[in-house]
Amino acid sequence: MKILVDMNLSPQWVAVLQRHGWEAVHWSAVGDSRASDRTVMDWANAHGCVLLTHDLDFGAMLAAAQAQGPSVIQVRTPDVLPAHLEPLLVSILKAHAAALEGGVLIVVDEARARVRLLPLSR
Repeated sequence: MKILVDMNLSPQWVAVLQRHGWEAVHWSAVGDSRASDRTVMDWANAHGCVLLTHDLDFGAMLAAAQAQGPSVIQVRTPDVLPAHLEPLLVSILKAHAAALEGGVLIVVDEARARVRLLPLSR
């Protein structure tokens, strides 16, 4: 699985994800830091990446477009640093690997992960 880490998350996530065996890249390494969310989403989709973000806009864009992809993981916790979230996020990535390959929106908070298949219904 390839993962694109959005600008609103630390580049530290790349090393964490790679250490667990996933290909990962931070948006700052491949695109303009001022790029629109649409540009980031289109890049992730074109390159077969799961998009890891702290931004709610991506779920809304998936719903509005009835998009089949890319898969998006939205982290909805106050502390989004790897030192705090690594165990939770790694377990979610492993548990939902097949679904992420097929197209899902996963919303992660401290208590649970909610998985919705794409395209999202209106």
